[in-house]
Amino acid sequence: VQLQASGGGLVQPGGSLRLSCVTSTSIFSSNVIYWYRQPPGKQREWVASINTDGNTNYAASVRGRFTISRDNAKNTVDLQMNSLKPEDTAVYYCNYVRGGNNYWGQGTLVTVSS
Repeated sequence: VQLQASGGGLVQPGGSLRLSCVTSTSIFSSNVIYWYRQPPGKQREWVASINTDGNTNYAASVRGRFTISRDNAKNTVDLQMNSLKPEDTAVYYCNYVRGGNNYWGQGTLVTVSS
């Protein structure tokens, strides 16, 4: 498995969760890493991304609430999610692109509900 996502779970609205995506050194050191999510019954959508220099981008729906970061010692890309809303409920995936191909982790389920 080239990408392994973890950290999902059930959280109440307004709560926080931290997702983690671990990968190999070769992938981590040379690729932009993306987080996507797929809400129930909807298409997969981009959430955030971080490049090898640590520059970040966010979807408008999560900007100011989510923070993506890299841990160079652990080859992980984390997604800190704060002020969670029911509409954040989704399976979250990490991703990278190489040679025009998309590579996906197995996904981790985040459920925001009271």
